[in-house]
Amino acid sequence: MNQLQPSDRRPHLLIDAAVLVGLISLVFGAAHVVGEWRQPLRATVEIDLSPSALPSYALYSFARGWIAYFFSLAFTLLVASWAFYDAQARRFILPVLDVLQSIPVLGFLPGLVLALVGIFPDSNVGLELACVLMIFTGQVWNMTFSYYDSLRGTPPDFRALGSLYDFSWWRRFWKVELPGSAQGLIYNSMVSMAGGWFFLSITESFQLGTRDFRVPGIGSYMSVAIAEGNVRAQIVGVIAMGVVIVAVDRLVWWPLVLWSRKFNLDDFAAAPAANSRLSLWLSRSQAVQKFAQAASRFGARMLRPKHAPHATPQKHEAAPDSISGAGAGRWIYRVFLVLLVVALVIGFGRITMLLTRLSTADWLEIGWDSTVTFGRVLAAVALGTLWAVPAGVWIGLNPRLSSRLQPFIQFAASFPAPMIYPWILLFVIKLGGSLQWGAIPLIMLGTQWYILFNVTAAASAIPNDIRSCASILRLNGWRLWWRYLLPAIAPGLVTGWITAAGGAWNATIVSEYVHTGGQLYQATGLGALISRATDAGDFPKLTAAVLVMAVIVVGINRTVWKKLQTIANDRCRFGT
Repeated sequence: MNQLQPSDRRPHLLIDAAVLVGLISLVFGAAHVVGEWRQPLRATVEIDLSPSALPSYALYSFARGWIAYFFSLAFTLLVASWAFYDAQARRFILPVLDVLQSIPVLGFLPGLVLALVGIFPDSNVGLELACVLMIFTGQVWNMTFSYYDSLRGTPPDFRALGSLYDFSWWRRFWKVELPGSAQGLIYNSMVSMAGGWFFLSITESFQLGTRDFRVPGIGSYMSVAIAEGNVRAQIVGVIAMGVVIVAVDRLVWWPLVLWSRKFNLDDFAAAPAANSRLSLWLSRSQAVQKFAQAASRFGARMLRPKHAPHATPQKHEAAPDSISGAGAGRWIYRVFLVLLVVALVIGFGRITMLLTRLSTADWLEIGWDSTVTFGRVLAAVALGTLWAVPAGVWIGLNPRLSSRLQPFIQFAASFPAPMIYPWILLFVIKLGGSLQWGAIPLIMLGTQWYILFNVTAAASAIPNDIRSCASILRLNGWRLWWRYLLPAIAPGLVTGWITAAGGAWNATIVSEYVHTGGQLYQATGLGALISRATDAGDFPKLTAAVLVMAVIVVGINRTVWKKLQTIANDRCRFGT
């Protein structure tokens, strides 16, 4: 990997000009997006299928995805830290996150859209916020659980040093917690962004009964192109989406992946940190250099220690669980609890009223559809594991291979699979199959990446001394996997399973119910039932199906996945 040489630091006028053009483009792009948000709310939205409309549509979708990501990142850091440090709140936060993760996108979408449109009846702000929040629900849960898991896995001696040096909360976060969680958080951010893109065609082209709530974007563009059977527009839309994904990968994710690798827990001297081509290029910009120097000075002031290190632990060096009853956290916890109870009471009353409208036949249909969908989800996660585990280990242990495969993996993971479902479904039908079993590979397209990215992050974080011990012991074959690799990746693998299973249930909504070329293909299953109920505006059946899905997912998480996660963290986590 290229290393930054002194000669590479010489300023270059053309690079400064390129940086200036990039900043101007960013400002004008933001102004264009704001202008779309301020447009009057339209009863019917016409989606232009001409290629000339795609740059603006791509900009709108790009902006929604990144606004949602920054909301997700802020939520992740705040809520995961709160759950880790406040044992009292943790008992409520983790189950609530479990429930929210288990609710499918169409479970949030109707109520959220109607509420926000009611709040902003004269502009597109309500629809745009609804779209952003729906993308947020596809991103945030995976990131939050990953970061919480990383906080639990921070080596105790690192935390002890932070207490010894009297770190403030900010210095503890910046010097201990963020480095320890960097690799997992970045890899899960990548797959979470992919999860947000996955439902792009649903969130941007939502229609409830006869009401049109679409917003212009690549997702709505592809949805209309698929509905009309316009192959040319579908191909152009796929190309546009691919350009967006590759640009984001090369300009954002890959530099962050390289940066995160310097935080491996090694006892050996680390090699010089690798630099991406982007960082080497930007290092020659005077504007970027001055901004970096100013940021470094500001960071140094923020991170300046308040006191000299103490020789002995102080009273404030309490374990995370003992912080739960302290000061401000107590009233925050009480307010949260009161709001939660009020929301649950109101929600329970309204849900009960809707459920009483269902007949016994409706409940039997939901029960049978749930059983069929459970089988598909299990098959999709199992098949995804068979290839994602060896591939993730292989990529994670080989940085050079990772640098070569990263663009292709990120493209495949980030690409909204529902955009190409009609083509895959056509291939399945040509083979003599149907959506009944063809839904399984469609579900896999939206879930297997959670396993791959978590396993890759876990494998790349294996310390060099552990790798050396495995080499000295000459482990190979099954012993290599059973004694070394599987225990080493176990925490990441279980996290991947949890998020993949939740994503699989969500993916059934679009995998069991496919519109293409004016035709509708549907399989027996809970996802298809939810989609049918949404199209028909059947709120009682939609509520019941969403509730059953949430109960199943939470039940499996509590009885299976969480126990596996506890075992993996207790027995296989480095530094514990």
